[in-house]
Amino acid sequence: MTGTLYLVATPIGNLQDITFRALETLRSVALIACEDTRHTQKLLNHFEIKKRLVSYHEHNEKERAEELAALLADGQSIAVVSDAGTPAVCDPSFRIVERAVAIGAPVVAIPGAVAFVNALVVSGLPTDSVFFGGFLPSKRNERLRRLAEVRELPATLVFYESPHRLEKSLADCLEVLGDRRAAVARELTKLHEEVRRGPLSELLSEISGNQIRGEIVLVLNRYTVEPKRSEVKGAGTLKNRLAELESEGLERKAALKKIAREFGLSRSEVYRRLLID
Repeated sequence: MTGTLYLVATPIGNLQDITFRALETLRSVALIACEDTRHTQKLLNHFEIKKRLVSYHEHNEKERAEELAALLADGQSIAVVSDAGTPAVCDPSFRIVERAVAIGAPVVAIPGAVAFVNALVVSGLPTDSVFFGGFLPSKRNERLRRLAEVRELPATLVFYESPHRLEKSLADCLEVLGDRRAAVARELTKLHEEVRRGPLSELLSEISGNQIRGEIVLVLNRYTVEPKRSEVKGAGTLKNRLAELESEGLERKAALKKIAREFGLSRSEVYRRLLID
């Protein structure tokens, strides 16, 4: 008989979030495959678990998966853990799961923390339909293209982001998605946990120029269409609305911001449509 492959979720910050079942599994397997053996050793030491560790990360995943599959075929059970959270969610695990399935070894998930789920449920945004997009691309053109692809999805959007790119990504989200409601969750379950909520323009203003640290989850409200102005044929409608608002005494900058919100456009897109007419 083959061994069993266990995908064991570990805490994303607070060590007390680990489950009894996860600890029991880590104690029972023949070895533990992990991203960083030093990081996982600290977790095992905390819970007084002595177990053989092997590295399993994005740079050796292909070769290591074959080695682990051979051990499974030999009847040894293996646990796979990531540095934090659930394996295979933006972390290595796909190849070993693929090989385990191919040789007929049982694959069992030991549930626990997932950073994007934690961020979603505290964001104050709808949770009935969700799109998780992993990490946003680091290059701006690719990031803009990615955001354009998901712009009209009828689901709350969730992405991981690095702290040094957060300001740029928020600006790109505002440009492509419009000034929709959002939440920035930082250092979830840790000592300095923080969740900021509000329109993208406000979040960008708060974060701009500040040094942000820690692990970031970005949650964005779903695409919505204003019922009264759901069809934007061109600049004509925008110009009419601009004239209406200015006649009501609204300054142009404020009027353009309001139009962008009403039509589900970014302010830059409103400017563009008005200029090309």
